[in-house]
Amino acid sequence: MPTKEAEKFIDSSVMEGMTSIRAVISGAQTGVNDRKIEKILFDKAKEKSKMRELSYLKAKSHELGFEIEFTNAEKIDSLSIGQSHGGILAFTSGRTIKNVKEAIIKPNGFYVFLQGIEDPYNFGYSLRSLYAAGVDGIILEKRNWMSAAGVVCRASAGASELFDLSWGEPDEIAEVFHKNGYTIIAADKTDNAVSVYDTEIEYPVLLVVGGEKRGISSAFAAHCDKTVMLDYGREFRAALSAASASSIIAFEIFRKNRKKEAK
Repeated sequence: MPTKEAEKFIDSSVMEGMTSIRAVISGAQTGVNDRKIEKILFDKAKEKSKMRELSYLKAKSHELGFEIEFTNAEKIDSLSIGQSHGGILAFTSGRTIKNVKEAIIKPNGFYVFLQGIEDPYNFGYSLRSLYAAGVDGIILEKRNWMSAAGVVCRASAGASELFDLSWGEPDEIAEVFHKNGYTIIAADKTDNAVSVYDTEIEYPVLLVVGGEKRGISSAFAAHCDKTVMLDYGREFRAALSAASASSIIAFEIFRKNRKKEAK
């Protein structure tokens, strides 16, 4: 019998808790993605304490056409991976993620290509920070953690459902973004890397961030126009997690461009 820890890697479109469920609804209503809620499971014992949430879900169920099933805490716990669901789960459909060649790339935008991230939690934490930093869209490898959508949504505080997502092979991604006038910047500690704090970075930008184990593939590194690195405050040989590195660099790029726009 697999443990809940092991189950996090199994395909899952079960959304846990109101933060994730609201994000799915928002993504569907704004047209960012085509995932649909099929059924809500609601802990009957929480009808009074979660009255506001239940009223919201009832209104949305009429609007979007999903059912609400009242059940007990034991059933909800048996279907969930985490413990922060608050007695509310949503069964959802899958989501279509377009190839980057079919995607509409925003002019003068800020996109991030996440490559080689090892687990859905780190992936979700990265998305949470990147969304807060104003990133317009996320580019993924063909094999990615969106199959574990419920885990990713919870780890990203719903950002995964609010993001424009597309996937592609390295050559395709580079071709599309260069054709759209983007500068492709790799975040990597190489001999030719410059400090992200000491270099000009203007939109439109595609930032490429690799996982701490595999990093950025050589196939994609060859397409990058510039490589930036993070300065450390002391001698330290370990790499930051992809979530930490992508957060810091994305917010620095946001800061540089906000400063320019304010002039």
